[in-house]
Amino acid sequence: MRTNESRSGRSPANPDAAASPASRRPAPLSPAREIAALNGDPNFMTSLARGLAVVKAFTEQRRRLTISQISDRTGLPRAAVRRCLYTLEKLGYVEAEGHTFALCPKMLTLGHAYLSSTPLAVSAQPFLDRVGDAVNESCSLAILDGDEILYLARSVTSRIMSVTLNIGSRLPAYCTSIGYVLLAHLPEPDLDAYLARVEFRPFTERTITSPGKLREVLAATRQAGYAIADQEMELGIRSIAVPVSDTSGKAVAGINVIVQAARVSVRQMKTQYLPQLEGAARELGALLLP
Repeated sequence: MRTNESRSGRSPANPDAAASPASRRPAPLSPAREIAALNGDPNFMTSLARGLAVVKAFTEQRRRLTISQISDRTGLPRAAVRRCLYTLEKLGYVEAEGHTFALCPKMLTLGHAYLSSTPLAVSAQPFLDRVGDAVNESCSLAILDGDEILYLARSVTSRIMSVTLNIGSRLPAYCTSIGYVLLAHLPEPDLDAYLARVEFRPFTERTITSPGKLREVLAATRQAGYAIADQEMELGIRSIAVPVSDTSGKAVAGINVIVQAARVSVRQMKTQYLPQLEGAARELGALLLP
């Protein structure tokens, strides 16, 4: 069990892994194809779905986009993209500058509406701060959202990863410690479905790219009650995570600590960090109703 939490655009570190059957699986559907697949549902609002797809086209790396670029990224017709941007601009969520568009600060109100109404996100911060202070490392909480982990809260003492992790950041579940503890507690049918559809991308030579190997890691995680991801997404970075279970016993989130591998050994993580994480997860979970 290991870690790495970064989304670099580097080429696969392991050519053999890149050529494996797992990595040759069909790419996920584009937003346009996902929308088209639901068009037969009389209650499905195609225009709303298109608007959301346009918003999601913007990223940290691509903060300003043209209509053509958004059309390419989403698969939506340019005319539809233009109407979505016009509506979003009129409502104050998007701004235009020349031929490019960017999201406006008002977009934060959508995320704040979720975070402020979610007991998990609201309740977690004091526990993350406590762990961060105790071990002098950054501590984070994330949930499983689709095939990725989604960060809901963080206590940051330093930035040691090449990727910037903020509230709302997403990372693959199959090569992160929080992903391990959450996948490990999925019902078997849900785990089978995940393994059948996920595209395993080798971020480093340590990244797991085999469904069979991942099953072994998840079984060990269930048995141990924690997971360590060791340089699987970014070389030189490892993390340790534990699940957060609500009062019914359901794992609803995971919390972790991320460290530099050269500075903190796996043994130290188990002896010094794991007890802090377990205590915080237990106390936080006691506040969460099913």
